[in-house]
Amino acid sequence: MTVVTRRTLFSVGLVAGTGWAVTACSPQSPQSESSSSSGSDGGTAITHVHAISRDTATGVILLATHQGLFLLENTELTQVGPTVDLMGFTSTGDGRYLASGHPGPGVELPEPLGLVESTDGGQTWSVLSRAGESDFHALTAGPDRILAFDGQLRTSTDGRNWKTLAIPSAPMALAIAPSGGATLATTEEGLLRSTDGGVNWTSVDTPQLMSLVAWADDHTVVGAGPGGRLLISDDSGQTWTATGETFGEVTALGASMTGDGAVETLLVAGSTVLGITDGGNTVEQLL
Repeated sequence: MTVVTRRTLFSVGLVAGTGWAVTACSPQSPQSESSSSSGSDGGTAITHVHAISRDTATGVILLATHQGLFLLENTELTQVGPTVDLMGFTSTGDGRYLASGHPGPGVELPEPLGLVESTDGGQTWSVLSRAGESDFHALTAGPDRILAFDGQLRTSTDGRNWKTLAIPSAPMALAIAPSGGATLATTEEGLLRSTDGGVNWTSVDTPQLMSLVAWADDHTVVGAGPGGRLLISDDSGQTWTATGETFGEVTALGASMTGDGAVETLLVAGSTVLGITDGGNTVEQLL
């Protein structure tokens, strides 16, 4: 493990004129890796945080980045496992991580990864399927299926065998409710909802365009759009309330329930990691 003891730098790009986060990263070369992952004090500079979530088993915050997986605890970052560009990342809640993207220099994994899994907290990754074929930029998992997008929407019950599905517009983010009852997809055409595993989709009215979405529980959803304002729904996305404060360009979003039943939102905005509770009224800078 590599412990990062200084304030780590995040570099995030936007698609010009749209406010949508750039999700495409090129495979790393030794030269680009050296320049992006080391600073003058010997620390690690993380570029492109693709996903953030809290591991429900350990309570540690997970950051899936261009340089691999990092754990955030007590304002300290710890790098875990190999340098892998984790373009897509999700935790199934039982200690199993699923990911996709590109291997770093010297990492013996296929390019692109296809779907890989880790059952040891991100220390090692093994290929499940579509090695050398798929780079899933949108990836989510429920109790009975995986849903992923690599230019086509694909679903699998075991991570090895896939079926192709249709979707009206390409998703930037996919999120399956913890019980698996509903799936949400953010697109440039608006929010989409499916109640049959992604076979059929309907449009959802929202106060603003959302680029990211995450379920806190089976009824509570948090979304974020280009304007940096959070949207919260407590009826599975039927109605939404916007937070009063804006947080800048949100590039990674996660949500969960605390032990006392409050909604916790985790987000990356610029160079900052924030933890938000109380409907957006309580904000803690985590990094």
